[in-house]
Amino acid sequence: MSRAVLLALGVIAMSAAAPSHAETQLSPSEFEAMTTGKTLQFNRQNDWYGAEQYLPDQQVIWQYGDGSCTQGRWFADDGALCFTYDDNPLPQCWIFTERDGQFFARPEEDPAQSDSELRLSGESDAPLSCKAPNLSAVLAP
Repeated sequence: MSRAVLLALGVIAMSAAAPSHAETQLSPSEFEAMTTGKTLQFNRQNDWYGAEQYLPDQQVIWQYGDGSCTQGRWFADDGALCFTYDDNPLPQCWIFTERDGQFFARPEEDPAQSDSELRLSGESDAPLSCKAPNLSAVLAP
């Protein structure tokens, strides 16, 4: 074989051996810049899981699969992003990452990529449309 062919095969073999799932954790400031003023939709195992509207001052509105919503807030805690809601004041902490051009969230207590991981599946500037009548004033842009 020619030297050029051997070199090309070596490059191909090296790139095939390189990991394709490099993951970068989002900092709280990166997360805030990416989400504030947006409504994000999340899937789990390719099924719609829920949506969250990110308001100023780290305020959020989470929409469940049945269309009902709850208000909450997020805060940073030792590298994780934690969320508390009116209907569940116990913090739910997540690690948000970017991997292969997509964004993911997984529970802090589940560091392995498992079936509990959420994938960002959509983004909008539109507010949520919630069933809960007490949130209608909050949803206005």
